[in-house]
Amino acid sequence: MDRLIMHVDMDAFFASVEQLDHKEYRGKPLIVGGIGGRGVVSTCSYEARKFGVHSAMPTAKAMKLCPQGIFIRGNYPRYSEVSQQIFDIFDRYSPLIEPLSIDEAFLDISGMEHLMEGPLQYAMKLKQEIKEKTGIVASVGIAPNKFLAKIASDLDKPDGLVVVDRDKVQEFLDPLPVRRIWGVGAKTAMVMDRLRIRTIADLRKMTYEELHKTFGDKTASHLFMLAQGKDERPVAPRGRAKSIGNEVTFGEDLQTAEDALQVLLELSVKVGWRLRKAGFKAKTVQLKLRTRDFTTYTRQKQLCEASNFDNDIYTAIKELFKHLNITNNIRLLGVSTTGFGEMEAVSLFHDEKKDKLYQAIDDINNKFGKLGVTRGSLLKK
Repeated sequence: MDRLIMHVDMDAFFASVEQLDHKEYRGKPLIVGGIGGRGVVSTCSYEARKFGVHSAMPTAKAMKLCPQGIFIRGNYPRYSEVSQQIFDIFDRYSPLIEPLSIDEAFLDISGMEHLMEGPLQYAMKLKQEIKEKTGIVASVGIAPNKFLAKIASDLDKPDGLVVVDRDKVQEFLDPLPVRRIWGVGAKTAMVMDRLRIRTIADLRKMTYEELHKTFGDKTASHLFMLAQGKDERPVAPRGRAKSIGNEVTFGEDLQTAEDALQVLLELSVKVGWRLRKAGFKAKTVQLKLRTRDFTTYTRQKQLCEASNFDNDIYTAIKELFKHLNITNNIRLLGVSTTGFGEMEAVSLFHDEKKDKLYQAIDDINNKFGKLGVTRGSLLKK
């Protein structure tokens, strides 16, 4: 049976939820993310994007580009609430759903012709139900595979709907810039530019041997297949999480250990909160660090006792960072946890006072936003 895949992506999700909840933000350039010199933009409204603001940009740079913008911290419990409503809607449209993030997913709608007039009408119905029940606008792409569906959903944002016909795949792909292909980042794009490969059509004209000579076996195979619109990966519903983490890529490299530790502390707090929300404790903590030249380092540490306490996570991460001894030209930092156990598994060393403290903090944050209560060192002057 031929596959038919739908990719659904909420438009400027965090900013859209804030504009839904706050009339005073509507129609204005809204930037959601970290506030202060070391903050990073999580997302922004389309009004802000007109000024060149985008996600993962340092907040300080966003303020220069858009001084009239409204800058706020995110209300992550609220975003999770709306996300759950959206995924509940997805459940009625497909039995196979693969979440990619809080605001996007793949839906396998293969063989469901008896439930729809056609794919276009099915997608329109889904978009309408999301808008009516949550107030959020979604963009949708439908195609024979995941790669094509994801590109399609991004082509006509906001409020987009693009269907890629099975017999018009190359007609759809060929004019697009080569950067549309997964895995083609700045470094690969520079190499391709030197080879005068600017569009997917240019890439498709390359032989596998030519690509292998330049990029090696794994990357050559990846580029060769996707340039022809081929992607055999199935939609894979996810069960219990194998890891919980957060990472951030910086628009401008970090140059001091102090800046890096500040970011790692903030990431540790977010990961601790996500662990407690999921009802897990982690036994292993991992640091990820990428430098300017795209060299990536990962280091991990086993905790003496499985934990979801922010301080336990940060203490381990700080130790890993100091042992790594890289303090400048830092492009990316990440904190993740694995080796989960249920919160109910109480050991001889269980700290009930800490449990009650973090429960109180989480209750306040759930009511007033993610940073209703936070560490003093995370507050921006």
